[in-house]
Amino acid sequence: MNSLSLRGDVREQLVAIHHADIVVGIPSFNNARTIGHVVRAVQGGLAKYFPQHRAVLVNSDGGSVDGTSAVVQQSTIEDFSAILLHHRIEPVTKLAFPYLGLPGKGSAFRSIFEIAQALDAKACAVVDSDLRSITPEWIELLLKPVLVNGFDYVAPLYHRHKFDGTITNSIVYPLTRALYGKRVRQPIGGDFGFSGELARFYLSKDVWDTDVARFGIDIWMTTTAIANGFKLTQSFLGAKIHDAKDPGADLSSMLYQVVSATFDLMENYAALWRPIKGSEPVPAFGFQYAVGLEHVNVNTSRMLLLFREGLVNLHDIWQDILGAGDFAELQRLGTLSDAEFDFPLDLWARIIYDFAIAFHRKKMTPSHLIKSLTPLYIGKTASFILAVEPLDAAGAEVEIEKLCEAFERNKDYLVSSWT
Repeated sequence: MNSLSLRGDVREQLVAIHHADIVVGIPSFNNARTIGHVVRAVQGGLAKYFPQHRAVLVNSDGGSVDGTSAVVQQSTIEDFSAILLHHRIEPVTKLAFPYLGLPGKGSAFRSIFEIAQALDAKACAVVDSDLRSITPEWIELLLKPVLVNGFDYVAPLYHRHKFDGTITNSIVYPLTRALYGKRVRQPIGGDFGFSGELARFYLSKDVWDTDVARFGIDIWMTTTAIANGFKLTQSFLGAKIHDAKDPGADLSSMLYQVVSATFDLMENYAALWRPIKGSEPVPAFGFQYAVGLEHVNVNTSRMLLLFREGLVNLHDIWQDILGAGDFAELQRLGTLSDAEFDFPLDLWARIIYDFAIAFHRKKMTPSHLIKSLTPLYIGKTASFILAVEPLDAAGAEVEIEKLCEAFERNKDYLVSSWT
């Protein structure tokens, strides 16, 4: 068994298990407070929707010191009749262990892929360990399109608060959609279903000593599936409610992680994305319904102050990357009052393309380049928040669609500048 990131005791357990139809992975790091609920939801989903399939639940842990693995082992559904289930034919096997390799979510996923390969699993899913809104139905929606409908990759569709997920909404979704021509709404959602065949394909890629192993795994999985012709779908999971991330705490490092991974993938797949024009919908499963969401507090005045400080402090860098015309447009924005501030969509699309081109040409170190994008991103996010404040969720989604169309409309600029 060629499982390089698995410890010897785990390999012995896999020999004993021999085979599984389904593998569900939960990567974790100090999630003892929330992971018990996730484990019970997974068990409930497997019991209710896949009673005759052999299933293994894998907790791939980053060295937690809060008892996360013990919570995984102890968490169980005491009364299956409470979820309207009267028998479970195949028991769920649990594996909980610290993964080996670079610290990060990608290394945790690699262990899950290796277990899926070792057990010759037909279908797999991964779910975040801090989810508070996961239900047993998520497991059906992530696995059944693979097991029954022949899809290789199931991306999540969530309702999120209109001020949440702004890196996805303003950069990753419009950029990925314009590049690869597929409307995968949550390309870095964190909760995915995939076929055993795709898990084996992921393992064949030589990325496990790179940033993919640390933090770039979500966008890497989505893009790799799209770019290599695997069959894609999406499933509507309802609300995504998880442990709150302080948007001000490590914004520039989070932006660096996501954007550098996305730009790296642009390098790898340039021959594929350059000729693609426009985009097409990706089929979706699940019954869509309105959900109540936790409010996200934002301070747009402070955000616009950071944008204006960037105009002064990063003047030379921005002018070099963007050129005189677009930089002059940014300077005009800097003179507007908070109430008037409105970031043009075509300008934003060109800015992201200019940063991708600067990354491609190695104009400066990737971390300096992308961290210099942070005040621009904060300004664009403030503009979006001001625009959608009076709108409902559907109205906010219309604004995101307009931005996606701007990225598609300006793609020729990227293609012509790339070479």
